Amino acid sequence: MGTTEEAMNFYKSVFGGEFTILQRYKDIPGGEKMPIEEQDKLIHISLTTPKGHVFMATDVLESMDQKITAGNNCRIAIHTESENETKKLFTGLSAGGKVEMPLNKTFWGAFCGMCTDKYGIQWLLNYTYPLNK
Repeated sequence: MGTTEEAMNFYKSVFGGEFTILQRYKDIPGGEKMPIEEQDKLIHISLTTPKGHVFMATDVLESMDQKITAGNNCRIAIHTESENETKKLFTGLSAGGKVEMPLNKTFWGAFCGMCTDKYGIQWLLNYTYPLNK
């Protein structure tokens, strides 16, 4: 736990690329209320490789009663093209499974949700809203 930044720097050294998002818990709304030892942990980091692959990660937090066990430390991320596509896929994947984060508009400018399907596979569905120019 708490090694996400170290791991992502390792993956960057292997695959190359740049961090396109690096956000700590202390930088999010309400982050100042978290335990001080967890505020520098990562809520989200994205590494985009030169070939366009995106690796995303977050730290596991004891204060949120999160624990790493074999199998729960990886999630398949699907980037969708619309809210409707996101809803359709999320509804299908979560049927008979468990919703960890219901679909919602996020403070990072996306429509996102997380679930585990009935086979135990973890999913993250994310539609990033277009930037207003």
